[in-house]
Amino acid sequence: MAARRGEKLREHILMAAKDVFLEAGFERTSMDVVAQRAETSKRSLYAHFPSKDALFSGVVALVRELYLDRLGSPEHYVTPDRADPADALVRYCGRLLQLLLWSSSLRTLRMGIAEAERVPEIASGYYEAVFEAPTARISAYLSRTWGLTQEEARETAEAIVGRTVHPELVQGLLGVRAPIAEQPSKTALATDVDLDLIAASVRQLLPRKPARS
Repeated sequence: MAARRGEKLREHILMAAKDVFLEAGFERTSMDVVAQRAETSKRSLYAHFPSKDALFSGVVALVRELYLDRLGSPEHYVTPDRADPADALVRYCGRLLQLLLWSSSLRTLRMGIAEAERVPEIASGYYEAVFEAPTARISAYLSRTWGLTQEEARETAEAIVGRTVHPELVQGLLGVRAPIAEQPSKTALATDVDLDLIAASVRQLLPRKPARS
């Protein structure tokens, strides 16, 4: 196998570091262990990430990219056989909750919360990915599909996320709700989360009729 170099090595280190951070937590993670797990030298590791904070920041950025890619936008949930825009929004919110209740996501969130006071910029970046970006995508979808003003769309999006995601996420973070053990797939969406409950909340908060069909 050819030696990894440059960006490929950096990505490989981040994937290895993500697993180590999740297994050991921030405090107990050492650069030695990360280098060993990534099968690279400490010199190469420090060439890409001069400190553990820099490495953690890179991992958070990687998680953000993977998370948002898996989530997509509400439009991605509109299909020929399920063209109702409200139904697409219900499934988008369900997918958002499903991804957040994944055991890996919950561990990452707990770690971000634990380090928020020490490295607030990293915690705020993770917050932007987990909550702000999905809320903004819902807001844009509401504006385009229901013709809401920017302010109305944002207010409705925040209400939808607050009603459909936050209660169960808090339960997951506190261990009241069992996490989703395996990486969640869209095919298991209806099994992993209560789409009927989400639908009741979403439809209650939506305007009666989309501006366009």
